[in-house]
Amino acid sequence: MGISLKQAIIVADSTADVPKAMVEEYGIHIVPMRLSFGEESFVEGIDITVEEFYDKLTKSKELPTTSQTSPSQYVEVYRNLMQEHPGTPIVSLHISSGMSGTYQSALLAKSMLEEEEGVDADITVIDSLCATYGFGLQVVLAARMAKQGISPGEIKAEVERVGKERRLYFLVDVLEYLQKGGRIRKSAAIVGSLLNIKPILSVDQEGIIYPVDKVRGQKKAVSKVIELFLNDLGDRKDVNIAVCDAVNPEGAEEMIRLMSEHFTLHEVVRTSIGAVVGTHVGPGTVAVFVWPA
Repeated sequence: MGISLKQAIIVADSTADVPKAMVEEYGIHIVPMRLSFGEESFVEGIDITVEEFYDKLTKSKELPTTSQTSPSQYVEVYRNLMQEHPGTPIVSLHISSGMSGTYQSALLAKSMLEEEEGVDADITVIDSLCATYGFGLQVVLAARMAKQGISPGEIKAEVERVGKERRLYFLVDVLEYLQKGGRIRKSAAIVGSLLNIKPILSVDQEGIIYPVDKVRGQKKAVSKVIELFLNDLGDRKDVNIAVCDAVNPEGAEEMIRLMSEHFTLHEVVRTSIGAVVGTHVGPGTVAVFVWPA
């Protein structure tokens, strides 16, 4: 196993939804995303809390817009870290390139710094191919490996390996936000709401959200999610789990309880779905991420 002379610095964008306590414990550098409600602009996690975001979302007629972090912003982040920690490698992880251009911004920032004379830019950029804590679990894994002095190349290889074994489902509570975001037609949203339809979404190997199923009623939908995990994982019963919710803590706790009846849960992480994903799935959504223990 390769040991780095200096512990790698871990950078991630705020869409990883890593709980604050873990960010502080592992010294992860979070680069916040920006979002706007009309003329009002906010920095995720700084100007607006998760609760404030969902409150605004439910009151707003239009969906907020989110803007990816620019290459120049990443140049500034990387340059500041290199000046503060000379000769220290940086491992930078990002929301799926299938959902945002942030990964491309980070790659461009890396190449811009590499072209600068006298700059030793030891930066490894990783596409998580996921969002919220499906991405966050990779950030935390990278940070734990960095603390052990493991080299950036091996961190990247392990993070990508775990990404391939990760399984996840989003259980959407209301159809309004999928409709507003153009993912379903208005007529389908109206009929679906009347029939109490609950969509189940996932993320494919290219990091793109896709519909898995739609089930009538909350109880049946939760049972379907459990069934999907049982099919996905086969004989594997020892797992880590993260459950993220959009202002639906009761739904999240119920999901953990039901998963514990079928699997041996090792690490259990609870966190919130942030603004970027929350804009499209809406309040009430519960997301479950499972990866090998």
